[in-house]
Amino acid sequence: KPTLEGMKMAAEDLNAAGGVLGKKIEIVEADNRGDKQEGASVTQKLISRDNVIAIVGDPTTGITKVAAPIAQKAQVLLISAGATGPGVVENGDFIFRNTLLDSVAIPACIDYFANDLKYKRVAIITSDNNDYSVGFSQTFRDAAKGKGIEIVADEKVKDGDKDFSGQVTNIKAKKPDVIFFSGYYTEGALIMKEARKQGVKANMFGGDGLFSPEFIKLGGSAAEGSMSALGFAPEQASPETAKFIESFKKKFNGALPGLFDAQGYDGVMMIADAIKRANSTDPKVFKTAMASTKNFQGVSGTITIRANREPIKTPLCLLAVKDGKFVLKAKVPVKMD
Repeated sequence: KPTLEGMKMAAEDLNAAGGVLGKKIEIVEADNRGDKQEGASVTQKLISRDNVIAIVGDPTTGITKVAAPIAQKAQVLLISAGATGPGVVENGDFIFRNTLLDSVAIPACIDYFANDLKYKRVAIITSDNNDYSVGFSQTFRDAAKGKGIEIVADEKVKDGDKDFSGQVTNIKAKKPDVIFFSGYYTEGALIMKEARKQGVKANMFGGDGLFSPEFIKLGGSAAEGSMSALGFAPEQASPETAKFIESFKKKFNGALPGLFDAQGYDGVMMIADAIKRANSTDPKVFKTAMASTKNFQGVSGTITIRANREPIKTPLCLLAVKDGKFVLKAKVPVKMD
């Protein structure tokens, strides 16, 4: 839904400015109901029945991986406004995404931790029955090499666990400056409650898996100070983002846009930009322009598509829990090369 809200706003803005190559942009909706099989079926329908020239795909990696081969085979451009996992753009040269990847975000975070916060010792906790968590922890280990940060503990938990006293006892003995947890908010909140109970001073850091009001609700005061790395925050907005936030607030009774609203908007705008630069509405032609997108000024950040069709974007937003709310701690620049 948020992705779609952003897409519709982009279409309205483009059409108000005369459309693209003199044509109006039309958004065709299809609901995959969060189901992979349904995802395959609606992708097929959008292509064969609705004759779409491009798809702003599902924000999850699982459904994107099902939709991508169908779009690739039909030579229709697909851009996911949220999939961060591996195995997406590898489906072929019609497949793109515009989200901040963990492999880009984590090195930027580690630089910020080492240089700005002067962290030297990190404890890692991985949920080993969760593929995303296992991969995310490995990304962190790889990125930490040679950055003057020592991994002092490397603990395993499972999604669904309730008792983390053993892992926290081990971590406490190692005196880390920060605890990196690659899993989701439920376990994250319970780990922090146990950490505070045992007198561990270090805060938690994680990806968007921690970014939920539930993390604060479950963790209570133990969640204070914990940090989440995201690709978007409405605070300290660029001129493009500020304009988008104002329009969004007018349209949605003062509500602030989130990551997926912004990336849905950028997905449509990037397609329009590629069509204009290619001077063609044929995906076989404008996919080349999409692949050469450089320093695109999006509302979710500045986006470049690299040679491997993977996005790199800046800035990274580091949010921290303060007085029971996630607030912006820092906008961390990402090296755009």
